[in-house]
Amino acid sequence: MTESVAAPTAFETAPAHPRRGARGARQALRNTNVQAMLPTLKRQLPVVDAMTPEQVLKIDNASMSILEEVGIVFRDPIALQDWKNAGARVDGERVYPDRAHIRELISSLPSEIKYHARNPANNVEIGGGNSVFVPMTGAPFLRDLDDVRRLPTLADLSMFHKLAHMSPALHSTAHHIVEPMDIAVPYRHMHITYSSMKHSDKMFMGMTTSGKNAEDVMRMCEILFGADYLQDHAVTTGNVNGNSPLVWDETMLGALRAFVKRRQPVLCSPFVLGGANTPASTAPAVAQLNAEALAALAYTQIVNKGAPAIYGHYLSTVSMRSGAPMAGTPEISLMNFMIGQMARYYNIPWRTSNQLGGAKTFDAQAGYESATTSMAVQMAGANYIWHSAGWNEAGMHCSVAKFMVDAEQCAMAHRMVSGIQWDDFDEAMAAVRDVGPGGHYLGHAHTLANFQRAFFMPKLFDNNSIEQWVADGSQEITERALKHARKVLDEYVEPSLDAGTNEALLDFIARREREIPDHLGLNETY
Repeated sequence: MTESVAAPTAFETAPAHPRRGARGARQALRNTNVQAMLPTLKRQLPVVDAMTPEQVLKIDNASMSILEEVGIVFRDPIALQDWKNAGARVDGERVYPDRAHIRELISSLPSEIKYHARNPANNVEIGGGNSVFVPMTGAPFLRDLDDVRRLPTLADLSMFHKLAHMSPALHSTAHHIVEPMDIAVPYRHMHITYSSMKHSDKMFMGMTTSGKNAEDVMRMCEILFGADYLQDHAVTTGNVNGNSPLVWDETMLGALRAFVKRRQPVLCSPFVLGGANTPASTAPAVAQLNAEALAALAYTQIVNKGAPAIYGHYLSTVSMRSGAPMAGTPEISLMNFMIGQMARYYNIPWRTSNQLGGAKTFDAQAGYESATTSMAVQMAGANYIWHSAGWNEAGMHCSVAKFMVDAEQCAMAHRMVSGIQWDDFDEAMAAVRDVGPGGHYLGHAHTLANFQRAFFMPKLFDNNSIEQWVADGSQEITERALKHARKVLDEYVEPSLDAGTNEALLDFIARREREIPDHLGLNETY
């Protein structure tokens, strides 16, 4: 639905909600600086269709032939029995679903998903022309507020959740933006989830590091929202990665079932290292990952028909010189265009990775790689745009500086893809007549009324003269971004969480920590 009013800009402020007492008064003053989250991105620009309709059918036919003739491995006895019960041919661990069966199963996937945040003002939608930006996850290192590369702690993760909460164009806090290395691995998923829930009232992601861990995350979501609520409302997102080529394992499938049986969306994401675990050619690589994604998407509907799921992937290509994964290459952009077309062909929301970089610092390489990928992602029409802030060093670290600049780049992309503004066209044309030849518009009433929204004004890029730049301390982008991050954190106000709910979450974590040995392997039972 087209709204009759212009969407708020990235830097409009949210209304203050004062709390009682002196502390509340201080927070109310700081709240005047809290920036409202941008609404769901409703794309108004045309997408790039890099394939002809005949080529779309060629990829579809090749993918279906892979599933029918080569088969796909499900290393999970429950999933194998589920496929047998659904009528698929199963030989050992290999499933051979026929194309008619795949098409029937994926036809029950919702084409759009509405996410319900803890704060209803932050609800968003994906699918069709609707998109959201989600920060990066999974970094075992960070570059901190002093630009020092080190191991992260839970406090560092909470810092990133706060920065995501305060970034207008980020619609989610994701989950483990960085790995909290000071928390034992068997307990980590709960503390990550709690940090997402407590430090922001935007939507978040749920950990899927094992079936048991995913069950814990779902229990925490039930505490926060109510068990019955989850059956009719998407509140979180899980990610399940395939082991390309053509394998889905027990760990991921157990997590998938935990989410899907509660009708919570999962990203069905083949992990593509182009040329290493796919053919060394763009179109055949897409045919393989399309087969992998379709098999997992179909399985979600065997588990719970009508449950939402998202066509996913992680894309990189491999350097044939070193074997290292690369970001920002032309083939990644082409694959995004192709996958976007395939998802639209199947009428399923799709996920991609956004501002990826392989650089070791926040340098020109990081900027070029991220910008190249981001532009392709926008033009490909992705719905769930993950890894949108902070990713560098092939995902080995999350940079605070890059996180801030990436978040602002998402705001710029939001403005661009929202399309051309026409609502003030007549007033602006009247201004042309008022000013006439040789005049200027700086003092005109139209300019004064529209200058804040007319052209996006980045906070973190410097467009002043060299003299002014030197006078301001010759600050380069990393220094400016870190300074801004400190300011944002100083202005952060934690969104209120019901005291009883908070206590219930903490009690659940404490109980599970007593039940789970701190040396537990991910596939052990308890």
